[in-house]
Amino acid sequence: MPGDPTESDFIFPREQRENQRRDPKSSTNVDDVRNRSRYPPVVHHKPDSVATPVSDNRVNQSRDNAQDFKQKNKLAGSVSLPRKLDNQIPKSPEAHFERSEVLKNAFHADEELSPRRTPRAAYPSQIFGIEKNTRKDVRDLLEYLGHNLPIMNKRGPMSGQCIPETDQMENFLRQNFDFRNIEGKYIVSGVRAFEIRIPVQKMNPTTKIYFPDKQSNAFVTTVAEILKWQGSFAVYADRTIQGMDKEFLCQALQGKSKHGNEAFCMKFVVRISDCPILMKFDAQILSRSLDDNWPNLIKLVSVTGIDFAGREHDVDDITTYITNWKEVFHLDRSTGMPAVFHGRDFYLLRSHPPVQLDTRRVLDDLMKMVRTRLRACDMERVEIVVETGIGLGVFAGKHLGIDDQIRKLSAYAARYVLQKEGFTFTNIRAIVFALPIFSKDTSGRRLPDTYDDFVNEFRANNYSGSIPVLIVDQDMHELTFTIARQGFRVSQLNPADSHGVFGEYWQNHGPAVEEKLALTTLGLLVQHHLINPYVLDPNRYKLI
Repeated sequence: MPGDPTESDFIFPREQRENQRRDPKSSTNVDDVRNRSRYPPVVHHKPDSVATPVSDNRVNQSRDNAQDFKQKNKLAGSVSLPRKLDNQIPKSPEAHFERSEVLKNAFHADEELSPRRTPRAAYPSQIFGIEKNTRKDVRDLLEYLGHNLPIMNKRGPMSGQCIPETDQMENFLRQNFDFRNIEGKYIVSGVRAFEIRIPVQKMNPTTKIYFPDKQSNAFVTTVAEILKWQGSFAVYADRTIQGMDKEFLCQALQGKSKHGNEAFCMKFVVRISDCPILMKFDAQILSRSLDDNWPNLIKLVSVTGIDFAGREHDVDDITTYITNWKEVFHLDRSTGMPAVFHGRDFYLLRSHPPVQLDTRRVLDDLMKMVRTRLRACDMERVEIVVETGIGLGVFAGKHLGIDDQIRKLSAYAARYVLQKEGFTFTNIRAIVFALPIFSKDTSGRRLPDTYDDFVNEFRANNYSGSIPVLIVDQDMHELTFTIARQGFRVSQLNPADSHGVFGEYWQNHGPAVEEKLALTTLGLLVQHHLINPYVLDPNRYKLI
């Protein structure tokens, strides 16, 4: 671990400065890269060269063993497999490398692809960490994800209040499980309580369930499948965090965590389960028959990020990470803590000094968070991890003037853990950062975004971890669905709230990513404590 980081480390990282001293021609000023990203060049995906892992490393040996992997011989739904190649794909694991070459040819057979294929480099993407020992199927998958998916519709139906999608989910739950809101009752403030009068556990396992209803393009499953997905629920929590035990977890996962320290602990708690996607963020239903196996390959990882929004429940995020918080916020004269307005919010003083971050503490905790969720995914045998910006939107502290620092620190934490500890993960084959670019100026020109911070971090420090990384401006569901269709076990990240209740405000017609995931996946059935009894089963909790 390098010495204590300073703000300049995340503008011009320490490792980059060291590289510059060794080879002045090899360094690139991150600010220059960030400014140039306003006019992003066409991405040709020439993988960065990285160091070759030590050949006698047992972890690397297992990663390179072709027989350790199952077949991945099914192309994504957006690609038409050339008929002439269809019968050439080997069926046995031993023929893995030959199969990868066939798939690679299919990926790039432009004339054979369906009309859904977008132009090459139509959306920004960068691949890091590809080297000679990288498996061909993983390399080909990342290249495909970086070039050939439909461009994300960022102004589609899921970008607004999602009223039709909310009604659709309520109707689905009502028709199949007799879902009812409980008048006047709330799980936490603003989150309506409900009951399921026909529990999944009491239904005939062979009963077919259709989302959203019995229509020609419905997502079809069975009660038996839902029970299996519910049974996959597990919790992984960092045992080094003070107060972390099973009793606390059981209370927290039903919305009973106290504000302050207990809410603070939730960022080191990972909830994970099988969780099929019902529709992408274009709100189009993913048609599925019972013969399709891809829903069984998707894991949903629910975890909390650091929250600088300034709310009573997450007060310890303010008092722990901001060293001069007493000079920044209105204080309660009786407690000396930030004063609470409207039952929840902290207000800034009209005039206050620049916010000072405890960058060492922020970075240490961000790395713990990355390490915990990657360890959980690895223990759940996830092969491709789809991450997104957690706590890097409205919770990053833009109103405090610290959002740029937080994005850089988050990118640093992810890159550092992957580079220094990637070899310890035995199942994870690649990381995909789904970081849609939203920032534009008044003329519509793209501005630097979280995507750029992550690209700059991995590029400037010559990422040389053993796990390849794709950073892409793309829909998380599109990526996850495509990866699962290829036969990989894949996880996607749900930026959850510190209250610990899945989907939180999903009925309130103002959804953030967490609420959108409740509307577009089966997450309510598999991760909500009022529906899945395993959520409150301490035997499912693992302290790691």
